[in-house]
Amino acid sequence: MNRHWQWWAFLWLLLGSWPAMAAGAGEREDWAELFRQAGVSGTLAVVDHRSAGPQTWYHNQARAGRRYSPASTFKIPHTLFALDAGLVASEFDVLPWDGEDRGMETWNRNQTLRSAMTHSVVWVYEGFADVLGRDTERYYLNLVDYGNANPDGTTPAFWIDGELAVSADEQLDFLQRLYRNRLPFLERHQRLVRDLMISAAGPEWRLRSKTGWDGERGWWVGWIEWPDGPVFFALHIDMPNGLADLPKRRQLVREALSTLSAWPEGVE
Repeated sequence: MNRHWQWWAFLWLLLGSWPAMAAGAGEREDWAELFRQAGVSGTLAVVDHRSAGPQTWYHNQARAGRRYSPASTFKIPHTLFALDAGLVASEFDVLPWDGEDRGMETWNRNQTLRSAMTHSVVWVYEGFADVLGRDTERYYLNLVDYGNANPDGTTPAFWIDGELAVSADEQLDFLQRLYRNRLPFLERHQRLVRDLMISAAGPEWRLRSKTGWDGERGWWVGWIEWPDGPVFFALHIDMPNGLADLPKRRQLVREALSTLSAWPEGVE
């Protein structure tokens, strides 16, 4: 085989694979209508791995690149930090309540990693942050390349009202690395965190996700596992109506993923 033929064969293979690698990236006008109907501003980024090459879809791609407080979605990497540092060994370890009434029944009790993730118990993670300290938090944030990797702030919960900020695109990158065990932590710790994230499941699918709210804006990030591949999502919206806007996070993701046949039928 001469070198000239080899070069053209290589170029043909490269160009032939390009459409699969770049397929489907772009804005969804039908999703823009969903946001208009919901009466909120925000962004939704989705990476669909069910085809030969991943397809990436957006509502408001420009905003998907902007960084905002991660709020309680930070509990995903924060749990990995706590496990790696030995602050907790398993999901069965009891994290004792200090007796302070925080106005929520689900918070006013002893916790485990699972209950703390499920009920988004801030005081558990404030405790982790207090023991780790800002220098160690910064080390871990840089280790996993999370947002601006800045844990500075005047309150213990720097992921809510401090300097830490992450974009929807960066959320998706982090989640895909977690899915593939490609974060710099023990595989069993990554598996445990994925297990803690399960929020719903059916015979052929499993939803792993985490919500977040900083008082002004809200997140819902995660992925749905299907037999032919996962579909990752990162939603971030303005929430001017506070608690009244909380259900819109799930509503928007459900409606948008339904347009891709990526949301389980009959699941609200």
